[in-house]
Amino acid sequence: MARRPRVDDVREVALTLFAERGYHGTSMSDIAAVLGVRVPTLYSHIRSKQELLADIAVATTEAVLTDFELATDGVADMSERLRGAIEAYALRHATHPREALVVNRDIFSLEEPTQSAVLASRHHHERSVRALIIAGVEAGVFHVRSPAIASFAMLEMSVSVARWFRPEGPMSAEEVASLHGEFALNIAKDAA
Repeated sequence: MARRPRVDDVREVALTLFAERGYHGTSMSDIAAVLGVRVPTLYSHIRSKQELLADIAVATTEAVLTDFELATDGVADMSERLRGAIEAYALRHATHPREALVVNRDIFSLEEPTQSAVLASRHHHERSVRALIIAGVEAGVFHVRSPAIASFAMLEMSVSVARWFRPEGPMSAEEVASLHGEFALNIAKDAA
């Protein structure tokens, strides 16, 4: 007799399949097949496929905000605050690529009110990075014409890490994140 999957097992399989096939390309039957159970068994652990996507999206965006706070709280030097924020974001994408791919691709598959909450968390993160840049510009540390575009550039280059980084590659996740922190400072200090 096959063992009943745990909730964590169901979420892990859903995460992998969502990352590979997309939310709409994955059925509950697909998840059940990988787990070696029948679909009704899944419903003893979760309410729906939407619940799985919501859990992934909420946990991921909360983790991004936590990473940001840990990287910046108590850091007085503006350059180090910005470097830390971007390193944390790039590292999150290098070490959690499935979550990053699912949230970035399938966010608009979320139902309300979860979609609005996840989008609000993402906007809060972007505004927080932008605020670091603005504070640096006002202090004469950073020199960018558009803090908004600079923050988007820094965040987008970090998001892309989830698509190309491989742990078996020539650089570790930490090394890649460190380079992204340097790139962010180069963007912020460019006297454009």
